[in-house]
Amino acid sequence: MPSIRIVTHIYAPIERVFDLSRSIDLHISSTSKSQEKAIAGRTTGLIELGESVTWEAKHLGVRQRLTTTITAFSRPNTFTDEMTKGIFKSMIHRHDFQSVANGILMTDAFIFESPFGFVGRLFNRVYLTNYMKRFLIERNEMIREVAESDEWKKHLNQGLDKL
Repeated sequence: MPSIRIVTHIYAPIERVFDLSRSIDLHISSTSKSQEKAIAGRTTGLIELGESVTWEAKHLGVRQRLTTTITAFSRPNTFTDEMTKGIFKSMIHRHDFQSVANGILMTDAFIFESPFGFVGRLFNRVYLTNYMKRFLIERNEMIREVAESDEWKKHLNQGLDKL
């Protein structure tokens, strides 16, 4: 199974970055290229343990749907979302947050398996792993930009402005 690991250094409080990472609204903003939208389950706000969201997006020229559920959650250190329905044979995305000097390290571990046996594995090597890595890097860059500016306030509920 392909595995992608991305570490992003962000100069912001850990709680802010954790919450931005689970914001449905920020996710939609960060994936405008694929026209991603939340169409079922939690469709706005901050996703919580046990909640699901169904995403509809256009990837590789094909409109697709993917449902994920938050299966592990420990604010502000980690959460995991797992695919329950979608194009992958399996998909697990773990998000870890660690305080360091001047900010936090946000680490994504994305593990997936494509269907279609040998053809799926070949497609992973030739294209899909790099496509998913670029997708995650772009999303993390937006999280970083929002977390390090005042824009984060637009994506988090009132009362969190002290983060």
